[in-house]
Amino acid sequence: MKTLKLMFLSFLLIGFYSCKKGGDDSTVVTEQHTDANGFKYETVTNDPTGLRLYTLDNGLQVYLSKNTDEPKIQTLIGVRAGSVYDPSDNTGLAHYLEHMMFKGTDEIGTTDWEAEKVILSEISDLYEKHKAETDPEKKKEIYKVIDSVSQEASKISIANEYDKMVSSLGAEGTNAWTWHEETVYINQIPSNELDKWLKLEGERFTQLVLRLFHTELEAVYEEFNIGQDDDGSNLSEALLASLFPKHPYGQQPTIGVGEHLKNPSMIAIHDYFKKYYVPNNIAMVLVGDIDFEETIKKVNNSFGSLEAGEVSYPERPTEDPITAPISKEVFGPESERVFLAYRSEGIGTKQEQMITLIDYILANSTAGLIDLNLNQQQKVQSASSYTTFLNDYGMHTLYGYPKSGQSLEEVKDLLLEQVESIKKGEFEEWMIEAVVNDLKLSETRQYENGPSMAFAYVNAFVHFQKWEDRVKFLDEMKKITKQELVDFANEFYKDNYAAVYKRKGENKNVVKVENPGITPVQLNRDKKSAFIEEFSKIEVPDIQPKYVDYNSEIKQMKTAHGLEVSYIDNDINDLSQLNIIFDMGKDNDKKLGHAIGYLEYLGTDKYSPEDLKKEFYKLGVNYGVSSGNDRSFVFVSGLEENLGKGLELLEHLWSNAVADQETYNKYVQTVLKRREDGKLNKGNILWNGLMNYGQYGENSRLRDIFSIEELRSMDPSELVDLVKEMRNYKHRVFYYGKDVNAAVTALNEKHSVPSEFKEYPAKSIYLPKETGGNVYFVDYDMVQAEMLFLAKGENFDPAKMAASNLFNTYFGSGLSSIVFQEIRESKSLAYSAFSAYSNASEADKPNYVYAYIGTQANKMSDAVDAMMDLMTNMPEAEEQFNAAKESTLKKIAAERINKASIFWTYEGLKKRGITKDNREEIYNTIKNMTLEDLKQFFEENIKGETYDIMVIGNKKDVDVNALRRLGEVKELDVDYLFNYEKPLPLKS
Repeated sequence: MKTLKLMFLSFLLIGFYSCKKGGDDSTVVTEQHTDANGFKYETVTNDPTGLRLYTLDNGLQVYLSKNTDEPKIQTLIGVRAGSVYDPSDNTGLAHYLEHMMFKGTDEIGTTDWEAEKVILSEISDLYEKHKAETDPEKKKEIYKVIDSVSQEASKISIANEYDKMVSSLGAEGTNAWTWHEETVYINQIPSNELDKWLKLEGERFTQLVLRLFHTELEAVYEEFNIGQDDDGSNLSEALLASLFPKHPYGQQPTIGVGEHLKNPSMIAIHDYFKKYYVPNNIAMVLVGDIDFEETIKKVNNSFGSLEAGEVSYPERPTEDPITAPISKEVFGPESERVFLAYRSEGIGTKQEQMITLIDYILANSTAGLIDLNLNQQQKVQSASSYTTFLNDYGMHTLYGYPKSGQSLEEVKDLLLEQVESIKKGEFEEWMIEAVVNDLKLSETRQYENGPSMAFAYVNAFVHFQKWEDRVKFLDEMKKITKQELVDFANEFYKDNYAAVYKRKGENKNVVKVENPGITPVQLNRDKKSAFIEEFSKIEVPDIQPKYVDYNSEIKQMKTAHGLEVSYIDNDINDLSQLNIIFDMGKDNDKKLGHAIGYLEYLGTDKYSPEDLKKEFYKLGVNYGVSSGNDRSFVFVSGLEENLGKGLELLEHLWSNAVADQETYNKYVQTVLKRREDGKLNKGNILWNGLMNYGQYGENSRLRDIFSIEELRSMDPSELVDLVKEMRNYKHRVFYYGKDVNAAVTALNEKHSVPSEFKEYPAKSIYLPKETGGNVYFVDYDMVQAEMLFLAKGENFDPAKMAASNLFNTYFGSGLSSIVFQEIRESKSLAYSAFSAYSNASEADKPNYVYAYIGTQANKMSDAVDAMMDLMTNMPEAEEQFNAAKESTLKKIAAERINKASIFWTYEGLKKRGITKDNREEIYNTIKNMTLEDLKQFFEENIKGETYDIMVIGNKKDVDVNALRRLGEVKELDVDYLFNYEKPLPLKS
């Protein structure tokens, strides 16, 4: 299954590929049932997800599915209300409404609703006046009045009350997203908290209250700035605008356009809520440890009284056919790339099946045409493709990154050549069945995971899809013949695409947002509504923690050669994995990572590199060789029945890989281009480059690298021999599957070992430096400034894990944390702000305290002051502490370590010098902790720490004087930061 580069598409694909295993689609039908309580529901025959789809009398659709891996429920509430339905003069409205849904109702988040609603009405009128005013100076004056009146409103409101309540349930992943056609609200809750969650959400969806409006609008501005700083987002918007010059898909970005964000209308937001947030336009998805009959009864009690509405969607324009290629350019500081896309019909059409099949014949990460002809042969730096299908239209997108010296136009032509190969039928017929089998294998993995199923259901709902059609999808795809596919491709893929060239350069379309000078609003941590008082009284049955006895759960065998095999039985499905583990990595031999990277492009004396990939793909087996800092892995995974054949093929590659100088030269160029692209990525600069420099200074594994000239001088045969020699070093095996005896037999027959193992080479040692008094700055063309505060603490101590866990929940992590409330909710200084006490992953390594802020450069000074004040003086709020404690304990109680994760969790514990499940000790310690205990932990481990500050931002906008107050400012060159050679100047 290929890896998609764009995260926002991943949940869509889960829905597209939901299907049954085997059979013909005549056996896939929707059946009607009535449960013991009289509720009607639908099921689909041969549906591996076991969905029950209920529809309440008011139209609310309820998707229920059982997954008992953990005592948890993945909840999603999906509304058919996205940016497509925004008024054209109020773009971004659906997204901003999503933010405001966390602010409470007339019962949640207020101490006096009657008084508060009068002030909120006044603020609403002021915003209408602000929107209508055209004089910039008069608009500023009105905004000052809005800010002043908002202070009065904040004296009555209670910030974050929804977040406090949902956190008290032990909820995880609390969030929401808005896209073209949906807004979806997310929580994963312990299964015993369903009653309280339903009461909370039932109240949340009854009424919209726009309290703390102007501070949240600032957070949306910051999110808008994040998008402006993301070349990928700018590219995506340009591509959509090219494909959809009329349709809202291309004309109404989800975040909204800058001018509309500056001129919001509270009246318009209320109208939107009344129109779309009605039960017959909403789906509730609950996947997890549930009882069907009891659950639907409870849902009906909480949501059944909501009144249905008259839902109508705005008519969307029909696009004219694209008759010639469309070309656009976007500019920004990140690496160059080209995206091209064909516009198609929407979800649920025959075109969806055809294009999805073609997409995976083009790119499946193993044996697609793009994989083999471009990536494997290193004709580009990297390339792939993906599909998007929405209600009105879809799109098939191909993209590529150029290698050194290659133009984007050349990359585009190479991508189009792969499409031409499809049109000419230049692919093997077995690929159709292999693609479908690959997708079914991926589906099996997804159905192990409750959240994946939940996302598939909500995706079907927002796109008006019958679940029966999703279940049939792959079997219908499998019926497509090669000739049908070729005929379709020749009809569909013409000069009817849009291409966007993302070039390196200045983005001249940046919208600058002024700092409006918001007065911090009151949070009123010490107050609570009557609703939360009643909410807290609801009794729920306990969930008792379950701890793992690793000695009994991880079983042991040995091969005929005495190789240690740890194994865990898979009693769920037919998937298996076999991992050969070496307790050595790149720290033991710097060349190892490059040797393994080079192996990816090699064939053997029997197979070309392309033929080898095809053989693995035919088997439906994933394989690989990887190297971390201190461990390396050789692995195969897939269907149990083919694991032995997969191991045999992998062992053949391992033993018979053939070095090739030309391939190696291309590999070195790939490494060079990867370095060049990496230093253009601000996330990589901050979280990899600056973070490592803050921890280690000049002596880090990040900087301890081979120069390009050193790589060029290496003998590729020596690198291949290095990989082949790996099996002569000590190693062990982990197997997860149904038949350990078959796996051991395969190891006995296919995996050769020496009579005596070699000891590992000595490790390189990288000593962490002391922190304090330094500000490391990298100049980068961006709207925001991002800051990372880092302090080295004492070495890892298991006794601190309980307090640090609770501290992170209370102080620095999540929507109800102190840091989030103070910096975002009260002061509107950032979209994202968090802090944590990070425990080292190894014994005898230091813990770290860190904090992060991403904010407009013109707010940086205030943001720095706010964060440093918090890191010095922890606010003490007894109620908030108790909620954080309750939340932390409930998360531990509902956590289950199972399946293969038992082994990998134990591996992590051993690195910390722990040999048993220490969650029991953590749980009992937290249970007895008081706020005074947490304060003591803060005083001993957080307060008074000396920080190094890592900053990335635009030198023209950053307040250097504010940084000098924190330490000596040292501007670092990116090449120096990563220890790269300076690129040679281009010859004229």
